Amino acid sequence: MPLNERDRIEILMMIGVGDRMRTQQEVCRLFHEMHPDREPVSQSTVSRIERKYRELGHVRDAPRQGRPKINENVQQDVILSALENPHCTVRQVSRDLNIGKSSVSNIFKKVKYHPYRVRLIHELAEDDFDRRTEFCEYMMDHNNQNNGFIANILFSDEATFFLNGHVNRQNTRYWSQENPHWMQEYHTQHPQKVNVWAGINFKFHQPPLARYVNEELYAGVICIWHQASNCAPLEYLYKSSRSRVGSGKCATTQGRHYPTL
Repeated sequence: MPLNERDRIEILMMIGVGDRMRTQQEVCRLFHEMHPDREPVSQSTVSRIERKYRELGHVRDAPRQGRPKINENVQQDVILSALENPHCTVRQVSRDLNIGKSSVSNIFKKVKYHPYRVRLIHELAEDDFDRRTEFCEYMMDHNNQNNGFIANILFSDEATFFLNGHVNRQNTRYWSQENPHWMQEYHTQHPQKVNVWAGINFKFHQPPLARYVNEELYAGVICIWHQASNCAPLEYLYKSSRSRVGSGKCATTQGRHYPTL
């Protein structure tokens, strides 16, 4: 147990003055007799307390230095770095201003700056907005006519993997006090890609596909699903989703074959 200031003064009194001084060994034994429930002090501790009193005239603890406070100029430099380049990283600011990364993070936190991540979105054509409204009106109309219509919808999702470079959301940020709703178009719907696709609806799920997805394969997946579940008429699907399905011609039971999945 560390000694407080009162313990050190008590040890000095045990040492004594003039002809009534005790040896360090005697002081250690006397301190232990007076405080049997505490950890015994060593002779080196007694010697250090006595030397400190002779040199400084007291046995108080030295004031703690602590970590130096960051001045206002440094804080302003950090904030200006974020304003001039909102995409900067903590490491870059730390290196440019020659201060610790934790200090940079603390300053950003103090001024309520947050590293917002980029949101990746698909490219939208000019007529996509009208087609989206048309599709919503169609779905609402059919759902009013048939309450079970929504249960026949296949909800699908896909992950795209590129062989060339693409946006890495983990390495992109935007420092700001408010969400800038930063978005970036990172690829189009053209079939120059490798997709992993999966779909699920009320009745069954379509296992994931991990291969090159082109117009023919995508159309085949939709046609197979249409046979397994009663859903929206394919005629409307081809009309409203022509750009995704491709040419709009899909294999049916009238003598054509589905693409090999």
